[in-house]
Amino acid sequence: MTMADELEKLHRLLQNGALTQAEFDAAKARLLAGTAGGAGTELAINRLRLSDRDKWIAGVCGGVASVTGVDAWIWRLLFVLGMLAGGFTAILYIILWIFVPREGQ
Repeated sequence: MTMADELEKLHRLLQNGALTQAEFDAAKARLLAGTAGGAGTELAINRLRLSDRDKWIAGVCGGVASVTGVDAWIWRLLFVLGMLAGGFTAILYIILWIFVPREGQ
């Protein structure tokens, strides 16, 4: 859905009485600021970068932590537990290490 479609939808909700003017103004401001999940926002996966500041091996867990807001030690623990439970996270870690760019690139 484009930004124009979202604005039109908000306008229709205002006209139908589903939104007050204050709610309309707040929703419109969020949409225009790009925080409402509209077309102007980027996906979290697009912000993913390998961390240069918080890394033990390659910076994968530090990068995932910065995108998700979850501490890096929790991601490290999950990766280790996944390796102990079949090793699927080792493959995921290597793929992220290869394909995710470093911070500043």
